[in-house]
Amino acid sequence: MALILNIDTALDAACVALAKDGELILSASNDSQKDHATWLQPAIQELMSEAGFSMRHLHAVGVNIGPGSYTGLRIGLASAKGICYALGLPLVTETSLRLMSFSAIEFLKKTSALTKGLVFCPMIDARRMEVFTALYDPELNELMKPQPCILSAHSFEDQLGRQKILFLGNGSEKFESICQSPNAIFKKVPLSAHGLCKLTYKSFIGNNFAELNYTEPLYTKEFFAIATQKK
Repeated sequence: MALILNIDTALDAACVALAKDGELILSASNDSQKDHATWLQPAIQELMSEAGFSMRHLHAVGVNIGPGSYTGLRIGLASAKGICYALGLPLVTETSLRLMSFSAIEFLKKTSALTKGLVFCPMIDARRMEVFTALYDPELNELMKPQPCILSAHSFEDQLGRQKILFLGNGSEKFESICQSPNAIFKKVPLSAHGLCKLTYKSFIGNNFAELNYTEPLYTKEFFAIATQKK
């Protein structure tokens, strides 16, 4: 049996989920991004208590390392690392964009929609016309690595000329307003804790663990901290 605590504070809504062998036992969420830091630790304690487990029962901790909110990513990864260091547990990481694509694939399978030959393009809003994005095939193979992208009417023009692409995520709304390609499909796909649980369990049984000392958030572009001094 593998009992994994999953932490996701990368986007607007934060989530903690406890899963046994990849199947969700219990989860809790917070929709106020500015409260993620104060919400997370009490939420983990309450979640474990309600599920009837102690932290000592855990076999690993899974965490979404981004891209997403800079502050949210640091909060989630720091908490995950702290638990792993304290209890001697392995750390399993997943990325926001891959998780979004997995959710889309699972959603389409449930609705009997065909995914064969379809490419998945998750987009996370990065303000103005910029998004964090990547491309995946139906087996979650990475076709374009996660990266920032400033959208224009010609974005993904070459790929859209060859195949249909499903665009999803809060950043895709900006592209939908300027994209004219008939091969572009836009769909709202619900995200849930189930996807992260399944992906981190798959990594766990494959012994695909992260290096605690060296794992950092996946910002996809350089993070600049600006210090201000009162005069």
